[in-house]
Amino acid sequence: MSFPLLTVTAAVPAVGAILTAAVPAARRTAAKWLALLVSLATLVLAGIVFVRFEPGGERYQLTESYAWIKDFGVRYELGVDGIGVALIALTALLIPFVILAGWHDADPLETSSKRWRPTQGFFALILMVEAMVILSFEATDVFLFYILFEAMLIPMYFLIGGFGDRAHAGSDENAAAQRSYAAVKFLLYNLVGGLIMLAAVIGLYVVAGNFSLTEIAEARADGSLEIATSTERWLFLGFFFAFAVKAPLWPLHTWLPNAMGEATAPVAVLITAVVDKVGTFAMLRFCLGLFPEASKWATPAIVVLALISIVYGALVAVGQRDIKRLVAYASISHFGFIILGIFAMTSQGQSGATLYMVNHGISTAALMLVAGFLISRRGSRLIADYGGVQKVAPVLAGTFLIGGLATLSLPGLAPFVSEFLVLVGTYARYPVAGVIATTGIVLAALYTLVLYQRTMTGPVKEEVRNLPDLRPRELAVVVPLIAVLIFLGVFPKPLTDVVNPAVRHTMSDVQQKDPQPEVEAAK
Repeated sequence: MSFPLLTVTAAVPAVGAILTAAVPAARRTAAKWLALLVSLATLVLAGIVFVRFEPGGERYQLTESYAWIKDFGVRYELGVDGIGVALIALTALLIPFVILAGWHDADPLETSSKRWRPTQGFFALILMVEAMVILSFEATDVFLFYILFEAMLIPMYFLIGGFGDRAHAGSDENAAAQRSYAAVKFLLYNLVGGLIMLAAVIGLYVVAGNFSLTEIAEARADGSLEIATSTERWLFLGFFFAFAVKAPLWPLHTWLPNAMGEATAPVAVLITAVVDKVGTFAMLRFCLGLFPEASKWATPAIVVLALISIVYGALVAVGQRDIKRLVAYASISHFGFIILGIFAMTSQGQSGATLYMVNHGISTAALMLVAGFLISRRGSRLIADYGGVQKVAPVLAGTFLIGGLATLSLPGLAPFVSEFLVLVGTYARYPVAGVIATTGIVLAALYTLVLYQRTMTGPVKEEVRNLPDLRPRELAVVVPLIAVLIFLGVFPKPLTDVVNPAVRHTMSDVQQKDPQPEVEAAK
């Protein structure tokens, strides 16, 4: 039996979470260092998975398969394609920075109601989320994926509701109430999506007789499994609804601004840069892989919803007064681009969508974490409470600008490559949709540059006059993320080489080919 590398990659943060939670209450610093070391060990394992993956090899590699619930055909079945490998690498890369950025976010805090924050629990929950997300990118058994898809909601609920942002206007009771509201809204939205998906998972078992993604795909390819058109469409809708909530796609997005606004900045990054990627990843792996005909049938409606997400998210971001909610609505717009690329049904669009998942994760992490450092200094999330920061904290302002420029997809930074591919791929099949989507770029420039202008330039406000610049720990968080953004912006080949073969498999699943350009014959 070969070494179970995929299992170990997910098991290390899971075991690390248990060990971190077991650290004595008085050893908070030890718990932090343990969590950081575990996350770095996971990053090394994810790097090994990335290196061992052969882009030109089998579709699913490093596979593992063990009987789990024999009576129902459920197996513990893992395997990674190029898309899964890229997202595992993204997750493992971001978690150490999330832990470093949140180093003091769960330190004991005595308030008027004498509440304390359990530091060990905070970092243990982060590691548990990492384990579940990595395993969800590896799962090729639909039932196993569903369990992980739902289970990751529990630690996220406690991270949002139990460790909220300290920079909150109003009383402690009001802040706690808003955190609780955001956490419950996050949980209910995703639970409803998960329950609908559960019905579809059961329906899939009824028609297919098992939960194995690979076996179902092979049976459909050789004609031994036929699913009625109406049945396939209902099953597709059940899966897609759950993934659209997680993504988040308009109009199922409303939980995200509340969750990101009330969570600490590192947890906000965990939500939008890591957990939400499970939704868009699942659209590629399960919706297109299991229900190709239904995916093509639903494409026009999904393209329209993606365009609404792009324009609506960007427009609402322009009018935001809260820094973190602005980033949340910007993310809704960016997820619209990702979903548009997936359902453009072109290789450029789907390659761009996959790269967008990775690049959006890195750019949003850079911007949100720097914003978190800024907010923790001033104690306010309101844009109007800042001004002239670049004169007193130039390094903070500079890194904030680079994160913002990455968000608006400036050429030379990683998101530009992915957004360009999405637009090219969309225009090739849906020219009108491609043109409408470009308005998101213009609006992104508007909300990003206005945010920078109002917070960083102009006269120095008295409340920010003594703000310290970034400290060494904070620089250790921001500088590597910016370096990755620049590297992938000028040399995306390491990612495209891994992603493109997986995209070709997905295109084959839905029996689509790239539209050929129309060239008039020379007269």
